Amino acid sequence: MITDIVSATLICGGLLSFFGSVVGIARFPDFYTRMHAAGKGDSLSSFLILLGFAVHEAQDLSLATALVALKIVGIGLFVMITSPTSTHVLMEAGYDDRIKPWKKGETEGMRDEG
Repeated sequence: MITDIVSATLICGGLLSFFGSVVGIARFPDFYTRMHAAGKGDSLSSFLILLGFAVHEAQDLSLATALVALKIVGIGLFVMITSPTSTHVLMEAGYDDRIKPWKKGETEGMRDEG
């Protein structure tokens, strides 16, 4: 019973974080801030949802379910390591392509691209 509440709370927290990153991607003005929102939302949300699944799976307290929960946590840790790395590589590629960051007072469509 208590594990169901904990797992539901973790999963709902992950979904809320995903929603926040979607809002950030839609509302932020330039490539860099959008990538920041996507990277943070992807890492935290995926880890919270996977941790919720692991807690739900481990409520049985048998060896098989503990191993499944451990594998789910391992996948979550893998996501926590690889997502910021891929976000960094994409931002560096944008910087190498000379994508200019947004400056206060500019509108997105009126920016000088050259």
